[in-house]
Amino acid sequence: MPAKVKFDDEQELLNLKAEIEESKTKVSELTGQKNALMKQLRDDWGCKTIEEAEAKLKKMKRELDQLDTQINEQTKELEEKYNGNE
Repeated sequence: MPAKVKFDDEQELLNLKAEIEESKTKVSELTGQKNALMKQLRDDWGCKTIEEAEAKLKKMKRELDQLDTQINEQTKELEEKYNGNE
């Protein structure tokens, strides 16, 4: 029976080695994807970090809300002006 135990241990080690190699490959792929996305973030938006991008997004949302409010107000003024003259 000891030979069977040794075989099981060896097989388990081989399985673990295969899992480790698969994990290393996956980590390498994900690191490459992260680097590509960070380069795109830097090139497209001028942000060096995720924190910078989040701050920029927050600022852009505020600006968008302000523009939306301004457009709504001006549209209402135009509607009042031209609907009132008919």
